[in-house]
Amino acid sequence: MYYLQNRWVKEGKILHYYGLRNKDKMFCNKIKLSAKQIAVIDKLPCELTAAELKIISKLTAENIVTVAPKTTPRSLEEARFCTNCAANDFAIAGLEFDSDGLCPMCQTKEETRRLKSIVPIVNEFKRSKKSRFDIAVFYTGGKDSTYLLYYLSKVLHLRVLALTWEIPYISKSAQKSIEGAKKTLNTVEFITRKMSDNDLKTIYRRLYELNGNTCACPSLAYVLFYPELVDNKVPYFVAGNETAQIVGLYYNHIAPKFAYSFRNNKTLNFLINIGRILTLHPPLKKGQFHTLATMKQLAYGDNPLQKLSDYANPLVSNVCKAIRTVPHTVKPLKRAIRRSSWTGNIPAFVQVDMSLVSGGYDWQTIKKIITDECGWVAPDETDKGLHTSCKIEKCKEYTQFKRFYDMQSDMIPFSALEIALASRDGNISREEAICELSNSLGFSLEEIAECAVMKEYLK
Repeated sequence: MYYLQNRWVKEGKILHYYGLRNKDKMFCNKIKLSAKQIAVIDKLPCELTAAELKIISKLTAENIVTVAPKTTPRSLEEARFCTNCAANDFAIAGLEFDSDGLCPMCQTKEETRRLKSIVPIVNEFKRSKKSRFDIAVFYTGGKDSTYLLYYLSKVLHLRVLALTWEIPYISKSAQKSIEGAKKTLNTVEFITRKMSDNDLKTIYRRLYELNGNTCACPSLAYVLFYPELVDNKVPYFVAGNETAQIVGLYYNHIAPKFAYSFRNNKTLNFLINIGRILTLHPPLKKGQFHTLATMKQLAYGDNPLQKLSDYANPLVSNVCKAIRTVPHTVKPLKRAIRRSSWTGNIPAFVQVDMSLVSGGYDWQTIKKIITDECGWVAPDETDKGLHTSCKIEKCKEYTQFKRFYDMQSDMIPFSALEIALASRDGNISREEAICELSNSLGFSLEEIAECAVMKEYLK
């Protein structure tokens, strides 16, 4: 008896795999079928003749059609784990392993060693002569953005503008951490903004229809604060993302390897600047192209070339669609984009290599530093290190996981990739990562309690 292997689904003339394959076929998740192959696939499961097996010989060779179908685990207890990191085939349904028991992330560790950021990496900053601020940080009160504030203000002694978007789901620990930072970081100026509940609920309701959750960070914060950055001529801004989050975009087939090296491609940047000069715009400095691309996507939607690409970020695309349900929210952003593009006063979107500047970005060490230096308050779940600032983080994880598990989306849950990569790279031990997966994240087949918090606000 032959079967279509688990997690492979025929969708029209395409076989689609919902999972992460081994290194040699890692992103080969779609296979175009011939009419004869479709006829055979449609019969499965069944016995096959020699002639039919010849038609689908390539599929049987890759174990896509098989006599030994796999099953997807229904809990972490049933899951198979990578022998090196916390990746497993429950949190990442359809995860494959090589003969040594390694997951695709560990199989490709050396190949992705340089994939640290899709925006320019800058670890040292000069004092600005045009602005009273040297840099801005999108600050959530979480572990990563708090460490950034500490590094930029206390280690580099920069004049930092901390930008906080007040959301209805901010965790108690994040609120206390923000207050702690205000008391201890005397050289940082803090600005907090809140969108009206009517507008926010309209955006959230549309986003819930598209994503199954209302997570819009940091995109809506960019919409709210970009005009502020332009008005103050802030030269740089950073978001609080550690490397595991950035590299996760590659494994989720959202960012190609090229995206991580574009910032250093002198030829492409030269051609872009030639185009700007010919249209009487000032040439772009490092990080300014990334700023304009990010803000234009939020203001106007996906670039047509991006739509044609095999790479896309459905989360950002859906946030853009949701934002456009309240058109007046992006009018100030559009004006700021035009003004900054003409004047050249574009705050550069850059990344601080937190692993490098901290000597490895060990989560326990980082937590101690920001607790002692910034008044940071850990969440009630003391073993939690991933995404500590939001009460519905588990809800986001649950909805991303459930949609992928049920093969309604081919986007792998972000946190599942990030916790695996953090343990792979030594930011957290494999045992600590598995403990966090089991106790602090939203990987469940049953709807979790935190979803009620999100739904209550949407009423």
